[in-house]
Formats: sequence, C-alpha cells, structure tokens
Amino acid sequence: MIQRKKINGVGIISTGSYLPEKILTNFDLEKIVDTTDKWITTRTGIRERRILDTGKGTSFMAIEAAKKALNSAAMSPEDIDLIIVSTVTPDMMFPSTACLVQEGLNCKNAAAFDLEAACSGFLYGLSVAYSFVSSGIYRNVLLIGTEALSRITDWTDRNTCVLFGDGAGAAIISEVPEGKGVLGLELGADGEGKNLLKQTAGGSLVPATVESVRNKQHYIYMEGNEVFKFAVRKMEEISLKIIEKSKLKLEDIDYLVPHQANMRIIESARKKLKLDQDKVYVNLENYGNMSSASIPVALDEAVRMNKIIDDDVVLLIGFGGGLTWGAILLRWHSRGRF
Repeated sequence: MIQRKKINGVGIISTGSYLPEKILTNFDLEKIVDTTDKWITTRTGIRERRILDTGKGTSFMAIEAAKKALNSAAMSPEDIDLIIVSTVTPDMMFPSTACLVQEGLNCKNAAAFDLEAACSGFLYGLSVAYSFVSSGIYRNVLLIGTEALSRITDWTDRNTCVLFGDGAGAAIISEVPEGKGVLGLELGADGEGKNLLKQTAGGSLVPATVESVRNKQHYIYMEGNEVFKFAVRKMEEISLKIIEKSKLKLEDIDYLVPHQANMRIIESARKKLKLDQDKVYVNLENYGNMSSASIPVALDEAVRMNKIIDDDVVLLIGFGGGLTWGAILLRWHSRGRF
C-alpha cells in the first residue's frame, strides 16, 4: 500500500504570464472589416488584443509564462511532477503541447498531458491539479492556459474577429498551510450546446480537405446572442452555488477574477455578487478573450499588482464552448512554498 503524507491545504503558490508584443487595435480592425472602435467597445469592452508572431506556436507562450511562475516560486524545472496544459489551439494534434513544454523547460521529472474545456479549461485544469496534489500522488503541478486564437479566427467575420487574442498564463499548484488554498470547486457541462461555439473541421469527424478550408470550417464559429445569454445566467448561478456549498456568504468574497469575454457579462456577475468595481479584475480592454489563458493571465496581473493579498478569498469563474463552466474558491496564500 502506498503511504501518502497528510496534506494540509492545496493552492496556487505562484503565477506567471506571457503576452505577445504585437498589438492589434480596434482602429486596425477598422481597416480589415466593416466595424468601428465604438461598435466594438460598446458591445464588448475590448479595445485591443495581442497577436502571436508567425513561426511561433502555443507552446512558446506556455513556456515563457511557465518560466515566470517557476521564478516566482524559486523552483527549478526538476521540482515539477506534472504539467497540465489547457488549450484549444495546440501546436499540433499530437504530441501534446504539454510534452513540448516539458521538453522546452527541461522538466525531466514531470508527466505531461493536455486538457481541453475551451474557456473553462484553466478551471478544469486547476481542479485536476488540486486532486493530484491533495491525494499525495504529486507534490508540484504546473498548470498552463495558453491560446493562439488568432490562428483560428476568421478575419473577415466582424462578429468574431473583434473578440479574440493570444496569450498564456501559468500557475504552480502545491501544498499550502491548512485553511488556505482551494475552499471549493464547481464544474459543469451541457453538451446540448455543442453547436453554439465550436471549430467544426480539423478533427476525425470533418478532416481537413480543400472543401473544409474553402468553407472556413477551421475557424471559430459562434452564435453570439445565445452564448451571451448562457454566460450571464451561468456566471451568476455558479457563483452563488459555490459560495453556498463552501458555507460562505457574499460578503466573504474579497476578489473576483472572471473569464474575460465580454464586459457586460462581467458587470452582470459583479452586481449579482454585490462587489465594488475595485474588487473585480478586468483586463479585457487590453487583451480580448484569450479562452483558457484569460483567467490565469488576469490572476497573475492581479497578484503582481498586489490587488490580491494573503488571506483574501478569491473567486475564479468562467464558461466556454462545450458548453462548459466552472468556479473555484481560494483563500490566497502569498508566502511562497510551504
């Protein structure tokens, strides 16, 4: 029988992020499609987004974000036991992006795999990392949300091309003092909404062909109005549900880090939780929707700006294609390794 050490708590001990240097503004998009800066900002809150350079893949951003997380934790690559990468834009179908990251970082002691839950991916990945550490199977898990959505964006479709950007966020999950770290988690999915947000071609059902490329089936397809209604309803629902399940109250929440998809969705969640605007981190204006990278990038920025401090109760919430959704409550531990 495997003898496992009793774990006190499990949480995030460090974060890191990477954003490409190239900036694509709304005014740049005015030259590409029939849109305006005012139209975009009014409906989404987005003003610009980052675009990954040609010749670089999702794994490049993941590695750069991971290096910062390792540095913040004062850890070496050899300390990592498991790498989980959440992405819908892998470098290739296989091997996994996580294996490319493992090689790039020289994490020679780490197992590695990819996880895909669209924009909810970081929350799903955090739940998996929590399970591995709390069970005593692994000690240190490197979790990365990384996306190059510009690669699958139809730049002739003004309804979707204004929304997405590229970037990567990383977190290291490990043991923390008792009472800190993950307080509760809530995940969900509804496959009946599979056609509301998807990339139709490129898999085994619709392999790549001249016709699939011509029909733009390799680009993001989204029924915006339906996704918006789902997101508003689900963000409110899961926020209240996880607070109740964790035996907390609305007033116990110190900070909210939501998925960065649309400012109106974020505002709806903020009002439902009765949080002041300065208790919600929003970087949507600068980066757009980065899918599974949006929450970890926002979290990293909030931590580095000291908006989230030790002992804060932090709520991470998100939704995505699938349809999927998730929420995780953390009591923040900001004193490094335990």
